[in-house]
Amino acid sequence: MREYFIKTKRIGFSNWNNADLNLASQLWGEEEVTRFICSTGKFTKEEIANRLNTEIRNDELYHIQYWPIFELSTEELIGCCGLRPYKSEKHSYELGFHLRKKYWGQGYALEAAKAAIDYSFHILNANKLYAGHHPENKASEKLLKKLGFQSIGKEFYIPTGLSHPLYEMVNR
Repeated sequence: MREYFIKTKRIGFSNWNNADLNLASQLWGEEEVTRFICSTGKFTKEEIANRLNTEIRNDELYHIQYWPIFELSTEELIGCCGLRPYKSEKHSYELGFHLRKKYWGQGYALEAAKAAIDYSFHILNANKLYAGHHPENKASEKLLKKLGFQSIGKEFYIPTGLSHPLYEMVNR
């Protein structure tokens, strides 16, 4: 049984650890998930392990991750949602989420993102949040706007080799 440091109505937020390679593979091994987050459209086993290690390192260094999220009723992995440092701006983070395909279109991304936003502003005292998405990912674009993010331009994203729309949310 995993421990959850954030709970919503349906979701529990946990932390990635070194024993989670199988879970990471369930998420980042799905081509539908990775098609918008890397240039090849899919992760190799090594890239999945590297991604997991990056999240673990972010937790060690900054106490944030794209945390694994679980359905409370089944304890099944939904995906991940959370934060990573944004450039060198102090108290500014980038919000991100990756959900397994079976959880798309059910409101889980919105529910998880709202919890991560609340955590960033009330627990981490963030000044700003940033978010971006692949230019072809219309679902993420719609969700970011629904959450209240404002478009501020585009930013080159190395993993895809493309300029991605960039959004900002200011803590008021």
